[in-house]
Amino acid sequence: MIRSARALSIAAVAAGLTMTTLFAASSANAAGVNYVALGDSYSSGVGAGSYLSDSGSCKRSTNAYAYLWKNAHAPSSFKFVACSGAKTGDVLNSQISAVDASTTLVSISIGGNDAGFADTMQTCVLGTDTDCVNAVNTAKNYATGTLPGQLDKVYSAIKSKAPNAHVVVMGYPHIYKVGGSCIFGIGDTKRAAINGAADALDGVIAKRAANAGFAFGDVRNIFNEHEICGSLTTWLNSTTLPVDESYHPKAAGHSGGYLPVFSAS
Repeated sequence: MIRSARALSIAAVAAGLTMTTLFAASSANAAGVNYVALGDSYSSGVGAGSYLSDSGSCKRSTNAYAYLWKNAHAPSSFKFVACSGAKTGDVLNSQISAVDASTTLVSISIGGNDAGFADTMQTCVLGTDTDCVNAVNTAKNYATGTLPGQLDKVYSAIKSKAPNAHVVVMGYPHIYKVGGSCIFGIGDTKRAAINGAADALDGVIAKRAANAGFAFGDVRNIFNEHEICGSLTTWLNSTTLPVDESYHPKAAGHSGGYLPVFSAS
């Protein structure tokens, strides 16, 4: 028993020293992080308010998950170039230049605009159930047929410019709680179709990210019950003014949803 206790004591000391070493290494690494935030409106923070004065129509918010992470971790450098309305081509043409060999961390959400998310939402809000389902099916077909190649180009460019960076590809949440508490607005047929489009999009993005060796931040579970019509505080804007902020995460959606998932990824 004495030998066992002594062995346990030595093991505990060794474990403690190991943890101390790991913590010190982690702290040192955090101090050297060079972070670039790429992507579309879900990354820039449209709908979250408090927009940076120099971001113009890109609507980069100080409440966006990338900016919140920067504030909490104080990386050595931070480049916030995500922009409202961005498509994969915009990342390649005007955002990727922010990434270079010194970049150690990259976040990105992209693909929703390529698949016509905004137009699909407009059709679902203003049109019939059939119009909505047809629009969603068109978006799904684009997501599964054309988008994979476009995502591959973006991910390949990131990897080429920053081969040693940790890249986190963020997904999109369900917009509605089907069978939820809403009395007004669109019905469950449209809500289910819209959520199905998000699932199709996230499925494609997750697969392409995995093929590139990148992490995928799936926010659907953490947004559960926080969707429009959910039983908890809504983290997403419904139809609102300005219109471009509709169906985007509020500040609470970034702090309570996107930030924890990004941090864990």
